[in-house]
Amino acid sequence: MKLSVIKEPQLEFATGRHVCPRAGIAYHSVYDVRMKARRERILIAGIGSSEGLADLAKWLQACRDTIPPKAECRQPRLFPGFCGFRADIGFHCELQHEEEITRSITNSQLKALLKIKDRNKRIEEAVDLYYRHAKFLAQNRVIDVIVCVLPEKLYQSVAVEEEDEVEEDIETDRRDEEHDRIEMNFRRSLKARCMHLGKPIQIARQVSLGFNVPEQQDDATKAWNFCTALYYKANQTVPWRLEQNPNRPSVCYVGIAFFKSRDKKRVETSLAQVFDELGNGVILRGTPAQIDKNDRRPFLNESQACELLGRALDEYETALQNSPSRVVIHKTSNFREAEISGFGEALDAARVRARDFVTLHETTCRLFRDGSYPPLRGTHIELSEQRHLLFTRGSVPYYGTYPGQYVPQPLEVRIVQSDEAAETICREILALTKMNWNNTQFDGKYPITIQCSRNVGRIMKYLDPKKHEEPQIRYSFYM
Repeated sequence: MKLSVIKEPQLEFATGRHVCPRAGIAYHSVYDVRMKARRERILIAGIGSSEGLADLAKWLQACRDTIPPKAECRQPRLFPGFCGFRADIGFHCELQHEEEITRSITNSQLKALLKIKDRNKRIEEAVDLYYRHAKFLAQNRVIDVIVCVLPEKLYQSVAVEEEDEVEEDIETDRRDEEHDRIEMNFRRSLKARCMHLGKPIQIARQVSLGFNVPEQQDDATKAWNFCTALYYKANQTVPWRLEQNPNRPSVCYVGIAFFKSRDKKRVETSLAQVFDELGNGVILRGTPAQIDKNDRRPFLNESQACELLGRALDEYETALQNSPSRVVIHKTSNFREAEISGFGEALDAARVRARDFVTLHETTCRLFRDGSYPPLRGTHIELSEQRHLLFTRGSVPYYGTYPGQYVPQPLEVRIVQSDEAAETICREILALTKMNWNNTQFDGKYPITIQCSRNVGRIMKYLDPKKHEEPQIRYSFYM
């Protein structure tokens, strides 16, 4: 057994590099500021009650200026001030929000929704109400992103959801088949319903648009996360990218996940998220997965694996006008021989020579070190040539603390097939945990390949193929 610590990966911005997305944007500007196609003004539409729209306007106005850091904080790097969403610094972009691009929901409409006793019916009516306003804005106004503001009573009534199901728990359990249960989730349903409009939406609790709200993130942290998400959704380009090595070949990262249908009776489909070095991705919907008769786990047969990855590589080549030199596939379920064969066939057809097939598993392992803090983020333990433990969460020297509540658990990294060194594969996984434009705190547990494919599946299940509802290929519609 070997133990080492992988150095915190750097991110690239317009004028420099930094380990932290917030500091990188503040000091070096968003990466895509050098691109001519980016927007320098983002039009933010709004849907909500009159009070909610007023709070949204105040919040967006506040985000145009600097917001001070968290008061009396011992970790200033973990809770820095917000640089402001301005044309002269940081995002080099302006937020524009006018009354003409808002749609108001009346108090009588809200009261009528809250009186509906059946929860699923209440959610359906709420989704329909917001969808109709979003459709009007998308079709009749020049806008970039639609913010849907939920009053607290409505949020508590329709949007407080159960814990998300993770991929490891997907099984065709007979207990699900005995109940006539159809999953109904406001957030997922609304995003799926609005997808064909071609305008990303952002769902916000009205209470979150207030200032100095108890038991919530500090205002500066909320501004960092909120504005970075809006920027990415509006521009379709990245505010930061992975650190590049010009001496290494181009890499395409693929995340594959499975998800249950809304009635939980079948594993409906598989999907892939493809990332290039800029963090751009392509969302694809695959075919229904197979179920192993012994362990009840989903998998792809050879032809399905070949077809899914082949389509992904075609989209990659169309976007970048060349094929990647290396492909890395991440899954959270074990690779079957049929999947390996199918993926290999697609890679051979695309003339991709270097390939790495990697499985990421949850573990119950614990590691303790001297002192009061848990292991460092980036701690890498080599158990064997194929099996490794990687702490993507842990103590972060840059923050000067462990920014978590529970003892961190490492990911088990199983290298099924590889053309790259194990340390490089683990370093890439650690770097990919920082490619989440919904959260600017950089110590995420899962790489964006896995996180994205799961998020996409949760929303994609609400698209009805019978109605020819096609998924958007950009991740901004799912985050």
